[in-house]
Amino acid sequence: MLAAVDRGVPREEAAKTFSVSMPTIKRWLKRRRETGDVEPKPIPGRPSVKGAALEEWLPSHLEEHADFTLEEHREAFEEASATRVSPATVGRAIARLPGGWPLKKSPRWPPSATRKPGAPSASEPTGWTRGASSPSTSAGRTLP
Repeated sequence: MLAAVDRGVPREEAAKTFSVSMPTIKRWLKRRRETGDVEPKPIPGRPSVKGAALEEWLPSHLEEHADFTLEEHREAFEEASATRVSPATVGRAIARLPGGWPLKKSPRWPPSATRKPGAPSASEPTGWTRGASSPSTSAGRTLP
């Protein structure tokens, strides 16, 4: 966008073409004039102590324990570093890592021995079978 302004395109036209406001163009031109580039300023505030420690610890831990849930990763981090974090903090730290680690959403315990494969779970309404778009009888016939 600034290259277009540098080539002589009027600011109003560049603003419309690139869908930015005139104040944005002025702000970027001023920032480039004062600093030499238009990179955003760093976010103010203290650096994250927990986040830095977690991001340093996570890659090797994920390699060894890829099947852990966020809660299990959180517990392992707390044991290793004596620093409390939430499962959400662990999830955000994993999301920031390169490679896009998959997140396990359910615990690793064995499934219930009383539930038969293909049987509806407690959260499914009764009278419905999996994959059916209408209520069915226990014999698997669709009700009218």
